[in-house]
Amino acid sequence: MTGIPSGKLICVGTGMRMAGQITPLAQSYIETADVVLGAVPNLFTRQWLQQIAKEYVCLLGYYSECDRDGKDRRDTYRRMSDTIVAEVRTGKTVCAAFYGHPGIFACISHLAIKAARAEGFSAEMLPGISAEDCLVADLGIDPGTTGMQSMETTQFMVYARKIDPTALLILWQPGLAGELSLKRFETTPDKLQVLVDKLARDYPLDHPVILYEAATNPLEKTRMDTVLLRDMPYAALRQATTLVIPAAHPLKLDEAVMNRLRALDAAALAD
Repeated sequence: MTGIPSGKLICVGTGMRMAGQITPLAQSYIETADVVLGAVPNLFTRQWLQQIAKEYVCLLGYYSECDRDGKDRRDTYRRMSDTIVAEVRTGKTVCAAFYGHPGIFACISHLAIKAARAEGFSAEMLPGISAEDCLVADLGIDPGTTGMQSMETTQFMVYARKIDPTALLILWQPGLAGELSLKRFETTPDKLQVLVDKLARDYPLDHPVILYEAATNPLEKTRMDTVLLRDMPYAALRQATTLVIPAAHPLKLDEAVMNRLRALDAAALAD
């Protein structure tokens, strides 16, 4: 007797574009788990999951609580996590499926894994293809060219973050910019203006930025709209929109560091 509970949790990602972006290992867990609980908004992906899973439970209904009762989103996420862990406690092998990567902007999986492990259950996360992966491919961006900064939009707004305008900046969920109540799923032009004003500390107002949305099925077209920074308050934003801000200035050499490195190379050659 090992004393280890028999229940098991595996959190997987389905990718952004239906079943074609899922890894073979993640699909195997979906097919063999006793029950699959999914928070996958794409209808086609949900139907596919229902077809291949032994039992499928959709978690999306919990979101209606926010619309109906005005509840804090964090409470909804905790209830979804509790539902997942409750299945694990019954001794089942449970697969929790999330669109994209299960650990990126998906606190439910982190909450569930932490809770399951705290009770002694086996719990793990498998990587998936995220919106960032699709963004890099669709926009033809190499993060290694100038470096990349990535953060949630409201976090950028409310904290004293130092931004490097010589590197790529990705701001996630600008459609929720400045939404502090955690009860609504949209922003306003006035709050977007606050975002623009803060970005204007480091970027010119006529700097072109990209509004990106990954296609999630073959019928959708990837959104890659370029607008000027000053026009952001009037742009059409959804929850899936990502704000991509290319570098505004060229990289500048740190001459002091370069001189030290050159001196080390010269000394090595002299030995």
